[in-house]
Amino acid sequence: MITSSPAQWRSLWISDLHLGDPECNAAALLDFLKHNETETMFLLGDIINNSLLRKSRVLPPTHNDVVQTILRKARRGTRIVFIPSNHDPITRGLLDYVFSSSDIQSDAVHVTADSMRLWVTHGGQFSAAHQAAPRLARLGASVYPWASWLSVAACRLRWHLGLPPWLRISHLKHETNSAACVSSFETILAHEARRQGYDGVVCGHIHQPCIRSVDGILYCNDGDWVKSRSALAEDRDGRLQLLCWPPFAASDDAAPVKTRRHRPIELPALPSALGPAPPPSSEARQG
Repeated sequence: MITSSPAQWRSLWISDLHLGDPECNAAALLDFLKHNETETMFLLGDIINNSLLRKSRVLPPTHNDVVQTILRKARRGTRIVFIPSNHDPITRGLLDYVFSSSDIQSDAVHVTADSMRLWVTHGGQFSAAHQAAPRLARLGASVYPWASWLSVAACRLRWHLGLPPWLRISHLKHETNSAACVSSFETILAHEARRQGYDGVVCGHIHQPCIRSVDGILYCNDGDWVKSRSALAEDRDGRLQLLCWPPFAASDDAAPVKTRRHRPIELPALPSALGPAPPPSSEARQG
């Protein structure tokens, strides 16, 4: 049961929101943000669906509420650290526009309350697909939004025709993300963290929430908000845990939330997004 008072955390990590994508569980994410407060929030890439920038450039209302809620947390004192992903070549140029009060870093170092040094990164640059075939990986990233839209349309059509549901694109992505690939990704990230002298690593990218030891290095993946609806949290004592939302398994939908009427955030036109983003101001870096 969700309590009325928000849970208080020292740190939260969320990634792979895919705002603008029809498969993004924005209502669940908005509910999560309303019931969880933190001193520092890490956004580990794949926040906005890049295909949105080529269309209306306006987020759907609930997705817009997610952005507004994060910005409101920043104004109230939460330090927001945005770490772009390998899928953010366009969004990277928009980060300072959308998340103007955020720190924007290629990666980060986080020291837990019990003095563990964690390397924080999206992790996509270390996936087997990007290492073996960067061009193929970029092609897959560009095709995925269209495949996702088609899968949702196909599911709705089959429902109206009284046919059983079709396997959704998120499930297809999960099935092709074999255990061998996941294990290889975890091992590569853990070894890289060890090489850089860290005690552990926190990442996203593969949509597989996990906390485990890999050859003596703590490996943490915060999951995603397409399939697992999960986040990684650190309490006041430095203990790490995965949070799945909603925190009860009986319902497949998030608890209803009361949204506000926000002015939609209109993203800049695509050509202007391709230029380098201005460096964050000193005030923004101070949180």
